[in-house]
Amino acid sequence: MIELIKNPNERHDPPRPLLEHLLALRDMLVFASIAWAISVIIAAIFSPQVLAFLKSPARDNIELLQGLDLTSGFSAMMSIALWGGTSLSFPFLAYAILRFVFPALTNKEKIILISILIIGSLFFTIGVALAYEKTLPMVVTAFQEINNWVGLPVTTIRIEGYISIVLKTILAFGLVFQLPLILFVLGTFGIVSSTALKEKRRVAIVLSFVLAMFLTPPDPMSQFLMALPLCLLYEVSIWAVWLKEKSVNAKS
Repeated sequence: MIELIKNPNERHDPPRPLLEHLLALRDMLVFASIAWAISVIIAAIFSPQVLAFLKSPARDNIELLQGLDLTSGFSAMMSIALWGGTSLSFPFLAYAILRFVFPALTNKEKIILISILIIGSLFFTIGVALAYEKTLPMVVTAFQEINNWVGLPVTTIRIEGYISIVLKTILAFGLVFQLPLILFVLGTFGIVSSTALKEKRRVAIVLSFVLAMFLTPPDPMSQFLMALPLCLLYEVSIWAVWLKEKSVNAKS
């Protein structure tokens, strides 16, 4: 990283024929495919442990989680294998892509790309942790309270439906937490400005609740728990873009 900073405009990719680029692309795709397949197999092998982890947000209702079909175990394993394997293979997929594109980038562009990946992974992890530790237990409790209130107490929860809710909620929160990074990158390239973001604040708040309505289970608590961080992240984005604009203006 220090060497990249010393020569920010240096490139390390001499001109090469098209065939070499195509061969490099083929190698990247083969490596990524093998890494994904191995990750899926590993996730499938450890599906019992992953399922126990996914059950944890149910807490007081965990004994109600049951498989009601002969294929319930297989369906749960396949869901865990595909989603978990894709998540597990992400570092290898990122490595394959970076190894392919890095030679054509300047050192400054490499630093920006690495920083985006690191910060994006950090925000994604924060979003997943919030969904797992706070939102999902409230979602399960809220649904059970609604069931009891309408006079339809649930004594059995289908494991397939539960896993679907858990995985979709976790993924939605992880992706939503990329908002500051996306807006900061757009601000860096001059596509959006802090002034424009401030003017659209009210619209952003409304869109946050609309987006939360579509990305979370249909209960007010989970929607609020997504919409509130979205609004806060939008404010963070405004300040981040403003600080970037200020630093650029100071240099000029």
